[in-house]
Amino acid sequence: MTSSSHGASHGNTVRAMFDRIAPTYDVLNRLMSAGRDQLWRRKAVSALTERAPEGALLDLCAGTLDLTALLDRARPSSRLVACDFAKDMLERGRHKAPRAETVVGDALDLPFRDGEFTGVICGFGMRNLGDLARGIAQVRRVLAPGGIFVTLEFFRPQRPVTRAFHAAYAEHVMPKVGGLLSGDKQAYSYLVRTMKNFATRAEYETELVRGGFSRVSSSELTMGIASIVVAEVAL
Repeated sequence: MTSSSHGASHGNTVRAMFDRIAPTYDVLNRLMSAGRDQLWRRKAVSALTERAPEGALLDLCAGTLDLTALLDRARPSSRLVACDFAKDMLERGRHKAPRAETVVGDALDLPFRDGEFTGVICGFGMRNLGDLARGIAQVRRVLAPGGIFVTLEFFRPQRPVTRAFHAAYAEHVMPKVGGLLSGDKQAYSYLVRTMKNFATRAEYETELVRGGFSRVSSSELTMGIASIVVAEVAL
């Protein structure tokens, strides 16, 4: 199998998985994070809207549009685009931000012009990409000079206490609770693997710099369980 066909196969598998779990996705997010994911999302949106210039904003790997809805409240006059390759996820969340444009698209080959956006946000999506460097390059391409890229993600933890929490959560909570309520244990087992195999926050920041971003900064959320990384395109 060639690298390109492997990438296509990975993308098709992940797309099908997210379409399957779309009906229970929001409820499980709230349940498995004890509602903390909503606070994390608000903080990520604030990190973007406080720094991004006026202009079009992209919610990448938008899922059911939780972040898009928050962007709508924070920037009610800005053009908003929600992009995800799982059509059922977008359809499930369309009511949350009715004025937003929804686009079914691949994060590794974004269907947008160079420099089309002043801000891009991605919540819990970068770790699902088959080629992280290519995904970062695509975000960099569609951002205008001075644009801001905010990532909200579960990075591979480095601190012992956070590693222990991640391990317990991954082994006992996510596949069992997620599988029971969604009826798709395989999907949540896959999501556990993405958490275990993804980059550390420091490694991700290095990839952003390699991909052409500058002024990269980050902050931990809830003892490092999740983190926000902010990167800028130089003027």
